[in-house]
Amino acid sequence: MQTNANNNMLLDNWLTLTNLQERINNKLDSALQEQCSLSLKEFYVLYFLSQTSEKKLRLQQLQEMVGLSQSAISRLVARMEAKNCGALERYVCEDDRRGVYTRMTEYGEEKLRKAMATYNEILQGAFLNDGLRRELKLLIEKFELEES
Repeated sequence: MQTNANNNMLLDNWLTLTNLQERINNKLDSALQEQCSLSLKEFYVLYFLSQTSEKKLRLQQLQEMVGLSQSAISRLVARMEAKNCGALERYVCEDDRRGVYTRMTEYGEEKLRKAMATYNEILQGAFLNDGLRRELKLLIEKFELEES
């Protein structure tokens, strides 16, 4: 049976981990906005589309991958179609009229290439310069102490 001290330590470790992730997400979002005019969610949309052979996905699939509601992903894709001068294009499936897809355009691929450089730069900085390795190592050591 877990004691209160152990439960608190688990919660404290979890909060530390989520705080680290949130700090990095905020840096990523700020840098992508500033350098690429993309939010982190918009970046993820382009990234997930780029991982498919035809650079397209059903909105429902994209919704699950990005972690947004149906209406939120629909609004995000609509903004990206307009805001980014055609980084995405939406179309209805010929076989199933209920299926709405979005496809990354050449401009979207170009935008993703630039954003990937920014994303990688921020992540590399977070792991090397911001002491993230040290914080993760301390967190791992705490978990190891709990197990022994």
